[in-house]
Amino acid sequence: MILVTGATGGIGGEICRLLHEAGTPFRAMVRKPEQVAKLKDKGFEAVVGDFDRPETLAPAMRGIETLFLLTAPNPKQVEQETSAIDAARSVGIRRIVKLSASDANVRSLIPWAKSHALIDHHLRASGVEWTILKPTGYMQNFLWYKEPIARGFLPHVAGKGSVSLIDTRDIARVAATVLSEDGHAGASYFLTGPETLDMREAAERLSGVIQRKVRYVDLPTPIYRAILRVTGNSRWMANGLIVQFSNMVAQHHDIDPTAEIERLTGVPPRSFTDFVRDHRHEFLASRA
Repeated sequence: MILVTGATGGIGGEICRLLHEAGTPFRAMVRKPEQVAKLKDKGFEAVVGDFDRPETLAPAMRGIETLFLLTAPNPKQVEQETSAIDAARSVGIRRIVKLSASDANVRSLIPWAKSHALIDHHLRASGVEWTILKPTGYMQNFLWYKEPIARGFLPHVAGKGSVSLIDTRDIARVAATVLSEDGHAGASYFLTGPETLDMREAAERLSGVIQRKVRYVDLPTPIYRAILRVTGNSRWMANGLIVQFSNMVAQHHDIDPTAEIERLTGVPPRSFTDFVRDHRHEFLASRA
């Protein structure tokens, strides 16, 4: 039996869908009883478990052999995930598949990159069999900018830097594959899309699909921070994203594309054009 955490999010929810379609036994962990009810309506087994209440984790994990570990980036991420790893070990979970990040580094100025590095180290030292997935930046984050994109501009602070963007559905597909089969113990997989793009090229792809000229605008940091805050990001998240893009991506520190997604799943990763085409209605719906 597999336990999927983050089951109401984009990646966790897609993993649940894929496992359900494949007939693979799994249990979804969510924070609220009403979320359990909604998932049960879909035919999923679900249980309440809250990373901020460590005492709820072991009961949610009983009877589980494999754990998919995912938390949203937040200031308490190290505490949350290390507690989950310890709880998994205490109840005898055999294997943990963890979602990390391609830029995980204990010396990183990006808060979640440092957090992931510390958690990865804790997992590797735990004695539990582990697999770590390390994706690059998510294509779905472009949906934060759907309103300005609909008005003809893509705001960012990435300069001329490029990134190997990945569709979160491909991350979920890799995770569902790794969770469902043996042979991945002790592996760290760097997951990327099929190409690197800078923001000017991304704007050109957007223009071609939504049939409206989109221009990349490299913004001053304070304005970009304001846009991130208006689109619902916390101050902590906004500051981290600015460091990630203005200090790292703009200086060409991202990794090159890998072939891991197709090697692991037999299906090539989606391109940025595929992503925009699949979400075209969301970009157009924001048009004034």
